[in-house]
Amino acid sequence: MIYVCVPVHDEAKTAGLVLWKVRQVFTAFPREYQLLVCNDASTDDTRDVLATYARVLPMEVVTHRERRGYAKSVETLLQLALERTDRAKRDCAIVLHADFVHSPDAMEEMVKRLESGADLVVAEQTRTTGAVSRAYRWARRLAPRLLPVPGVRDTVSGFVALRLIVLRQALKQAAAGTLLSTDGWSANAELLARLAPHSRRTDTVPSMARYDLQQRPSRARPWDRLVQAWKARRVIKAAHVAVLALFLATPLRSQHDSAHSGAHATVNAAATVVPFAVGERMRYQANYGPFHVGQATMEVVGVDTIRGAPAVHLRFRIQGGALWYHLDQTMESWVGKDDFRSRQFHQDADERGRVWHHYYNIFPDSGFYREEGVDSTFPTIADPLDDAAFLYWIRTVPLEVGKRYEYNRYFRPDRNPVIIQVLRRERISIPAGKFNAIVVRPYIPKGRGILAEKSETQMYLSDDDRHMMLALVSTFSFGTVTMRLKEYSVPGRP
Repeated sequence: MIYVCVPVHDEAKTAGLVLWKVRQVFTAFPREYQLLVCNDASTDDTRDVLATYARVLPMEVVTHRERRGYAKSVETLLQLALERTDRAKRDCAIVLHADFVHSPDAMEEMVKRLESGADLVVAEQTRTTGAVSRAYRWARRLAPRLLPVPGVRDTVSGFVALRLIVLRQALKQAAAGTLLSTDGWSANAELLARLAPHSRRTDTVPSMARYDLQQRPSRARPWDRLVQAWKARRVIKAAHVAVLALFLATPLRSQHDSAHSGAHATVNAAATVVPFAVGERMRYQANYGPFHVGQATMEVVGVDTIRGAPAVHLRFRIQGGALWYHLDQTMESWVGKDDFRSRQFHQDADERGRVWHHYYNIFPDSGFYREEGVDSTFPTIADPLDDAAFLYWIRTVPLEVGKRYEYNRYFRPDRNPVIIQVLRRERISIPAGKFNAIVVRPYIPKGRGILAEKSETQMYLSDDDRHMMLALVSTFSFGTVTMRLKEYSVPGRP
């Protein structure tokens, strides 16, 4: 959900146009949104205008009976957005002015930046159209220099998009729960100063100021705004110092602090770091009954960088066929090297001449994933895994014969849980040799492919600390295929 927060005071001529423009943006760029509007004791026809648009738009209006100012209006709307959300890591808020100086068209790029991993996005004024006084232009240029925030040039823009989890963290550290103590341009800079320390990534996008569309004289008196900015310097600096002091004073928690439930804690501890060596490779021969019908490969390809963090690249490929049936399917996963959470997942398949591809970008910290070619986002879980990642992750968890384990870790929440039944121990003979094995049945009740419940997949894992996959038995549309390990290799090991 995107909460578009619009503070309004005596903007009857432009408020409706701005609200309708927001609708047009999210019609062309489909996203779920809600307008939150604060009418700060307007004395013109703003109330009637807002009432008209509230009947046709997804919109909620908050009214201040007495004038409380721009900063209090913004804070009211942001706190309302925080109250409305149930997914603060995924949902975001955008602060947009009602005088049409801010172009709502910039919201599309701002949302895309958030969806790609940014926590805070500022639309910086890089161009202007329309006439304003020379004094105003000079004040507008000088104010950001008086109120610096790292990573942002135009700190007094006021056109900002933020992930709501960042707002929640900032409010926890705000004195007496009050986020803003200044007003006007200074409040815009103060908001950034309080949010930026909690943002893992802050982006900026260029924006044009449309003074030619402004229907009233500017309320900003240049000299007064500069004096306010000069006085607010201490507030902005104090915001940085307070957050830094809190970080330094907060002791680091050990892993034990965050895991108090026995079985669940054990699973998390085992799956924190990817334990497999780059270059590990397992080759299998695939049989349909007595007939050799293909081959499969599992390998740890390497370590790549996904959105600035190291990710282990895993690949599973199966090729083969018989008579009328042909299959060539590859699953590739990129999981965080230090947390074993999926970041990207690719599926490529050619089955009986039907070719399909599914590529996913997964954002665990932000709580959503995106499928390439689909212009929307979908919620995910905190510790997501994809199909290929599961084939490796299952090798890291403790397995006790006779036990049934459930894990809500599949990256598509509607298909959880993933169930693992530990069936038995067995001595097996395969092309690679004779091994003691633990036989498990992994499946996703609402899943598809190898992990679908109807596939009745069984995995034979070596009964040692490596838990390498010795064999896999799975049902396809034409019958049951058994894959048996032929070769196992790890660089640096005999």
